Amino acid sequence: MEIIKIGLKTLSIRKQCDVLSVPRSSVYYQPVQEKPENTKMMNIMDKHLLLHPTEGVESMVHLLRELGYPIGPKRIRRLFKIMGHQTIYRRKNLTKLGLKEFIKPYLLRNLEITQANQVWSTDITYIPMAKGFMYMTAIIDVYSRKIMGWGISNSMTKQWCLNVLKSAIEQNGKPGILNSDQGSQYTSAAWTQYLEKEEIKISMDGKGRATDNAWIERFWKSLKYDYIFLNPCDNGFELFEGVQNHIEYYHQKTHHTTKQTPNKKYAQSNQRNAA
Repeated sequence: MEIIKIGLKTLSIRKQCDVLSVPRSSVYYQPVQEKPENTKMMNIMDKHLLLHPTEGVESMVHLLRELGYPIGPKRIRRLFKIMGHQTIYRRKNLTKLGLKEFIKPYLLRNLEITQANQVWSTDITYIPMAKGFMYMTAIIDVYSRKIMGWGISNSMTKQWCLNVLKSAIEQNGKPGILNSDQGSQYTSAAWTQYLEKEEIKISMDGKGRATDNAWIERFWKSLKYDYIFLNPCDNGFELFEGVQNHIEYYHQKTHHTTKQTPNKKYAQSNQRNAA
């Protein structure tokens, strides 16, 4: 099951279900369950990796052992896979066989980003909850830092990411470039063919580059430290409402990187372009 935030207008989840003809009961689904000990370790790793994204399996083994967890590399790799985490360093054969044809170059290096909808960036993150976890995907406008679309799901499917993207484009128009990492959701025929059909240039983070998708990473850090970690939710309904409220606050907050609110900077750019 998945929940997608559609449009720029604030609607309650019940109203959104009515609009989409989705049974309201479907949004009360429970988070993915895991052994309590594993959930605790994943939450510890998630907090640590937000601050130290380049650390990998061995670092996590040492960290957790120091905290009293008798864990080895094999278990850490399994938990990393569940979390959708890939260590940021160069290594051979990182891309799954058969997907290399969909890998695209990174187009943003030295690119001057001067207007809204010039570049969007997208990513998926692990969301810890009171009992279990879920996943969230979001799309950010790099110029204004406005969130163009987002969704919550209990699985990281290609179609889920594509649905969020299509909703964002339907509501906001198309970006010139869309940047992502090289995860399996983005190195797929469905993803690349849709973007090519829409004449959107595809950019992907380079391996070994911790800063190529820094804009969405900053948003994840804000979301988790300001809301998720302080308010562990019990179900998808509660999580959706909380994330929606946080994003509304985030859009109206002045950010030190832009010196404006995302809403204001995005609107002003669109007004200049329309003039």
